[in-house]
Amino acid sequence: MMKLKDLLTEGRKLLESALIDNYEYDSAELMEYVYNISRMDYFMDPEKEVDETEYLECIHKRMNHYPLQYITKEQWFMGIPFKVNENVLIPRQDTEILVENAIMKIGGKKCRVLDLCTGSGCIAISISHFCPNVEIVAADISAKALEVAEENNKANQTNVKFVESDLFENIEGKFDVIVSNPPYISAEKIKELMPEVSMYEPLIALDGDEDGLAFYRSICGKAGDYLSDGGYLLYEIGYSQASDVSRIMHENNFVDIQIVKDQASLDRVVIGMRKEE
Repeated sequence: MMKLKDLLTEGRKLLESALIDNYEYDSAELMEYVYNISRMDYFMDPEKEVDETEYLECIHKRMNHYPLQYITKEQWFMGIPFKVNENVLIPRQDTEILVENAIMKIGGKKCRVLDLCTGSGCIAISISHFCPNVEIVAADISAKALEVAEENNKANQTNVKFVESDLFENIEGKFDVIVSNPPYISAEKIKELMPEVSMYEPLIALDGDEDGLAFYRSICGKAGDYLSDGGYLLYEIGYSQASDVSRIMHENNFVDIQIVKDQASLDRVVIGMRKEE
């Protein structure tokens, strides 16, 4: 048995020795997770004695760069809790920009939305949460990812229809908005990613082929068949891909192309409108 304060100190030291970024935050988050306490609970009784076994097991996982969110099995996104595991990418704050811009394009209208490469379902479920009048379909090639997405859909009481599909393969009908955060890391750069990503997050959700643009080409090439006239296609992109993705959209008859930057002033979202015929 150890006192909480001593155990937290030990957790911090171990994570710092393993060169874990944000080691102070991570050690505290793991304490809250293991002992089901809040930060206030800790400060009210730091002398409380607990069994240290599970906490130190979690700390040692994190020392091996196993992602914090996979240990706690949760990540917040758009103010909503999402279950995550190794079958899905961990939702990131940058992707909220894609959701926010999709919501602006929806503009409160009753419409149909398609989310391709949905993963945990965070994009589709967030849109459904904030736009309850929207009919939204979300697709992914991974059955295991869709299991996680379905759990998130139920937990957040949203009404997204999930489809196992290789992009548009099993998609039917027309949509007013298509959103996608597709795999966009070039094959050679995946090994350069931080170990939390390259070692543990699903490769299928990262690998955008040789130049990172394969999914943009595939989606743009077929999106016109699934978008209503005047409908919007919105992508999350890598910071250096705006010009290439804009060009691909233009070559596939998208107009009024916009590039939206993230909070670090890096290109993050590209939006195009299907040219009305």
